[in-house]
Amino acid sequence: MFIAEFEKVSLKRFLKDYSDLIAERAEAEAFYDDIKLPRRATLASAGYDMYLPFAIDLKPNATIRIPTGIRCRMEPGYVLKLYPRSSLGIKYQMGLLNTVGIIDADYYGAENEGHIIVGIINRGTETIHLNKGDRFVQGVFLAYYLAKEETVTNKRIGGFGSSDAPVA
Repeated sequence: MFIAEFEKVSLKRFLKDYSDLIAERAEAEAFYDDIKLPRRATLASAGYDMYLPFAIDLKPNATIRIPTGIRCRMEPGYVLKLYPRSSLGIKYQMGLLNTVGIIDADYYGAENEGHIIVGIINRGTETIHLNKGDRFVQGVFLAYYLAKEETVTNKRIGGFGSSDAPVA
């Protein structure tokens, strides 16, 4: 049973989200061309590994927001949860800035095209060096259920953090 599909965001979106990280447009376009869609490592893997679009050196206590160049179309009733790869968390104390990333199904249609941007932190004592193409986080799809509540009619408009908007 398939409930989701990964895609690249548009080149225009990718360049916009990379503008503060990469000065050279040609370099950013080359990174875009090399984006790998998430995939599972083994037949029984629950997590889809995401790959770094560029190399990073992350000093102790430093943070970085990584635009992945990826978005995900999902069926309603599912969520994509992002976690650091366990090897990076255990060996280097790398974590996600928000502990667990939550990608809702309606994020795909957001103004930012649903571009998955991952914030990571180095909680260790040594610089973490990761190469372009290294696996750094994994996403797991889960079904979710609703509690009895008033009818929700709000629709997502914005991207990152947009569900903080006042309820109408």
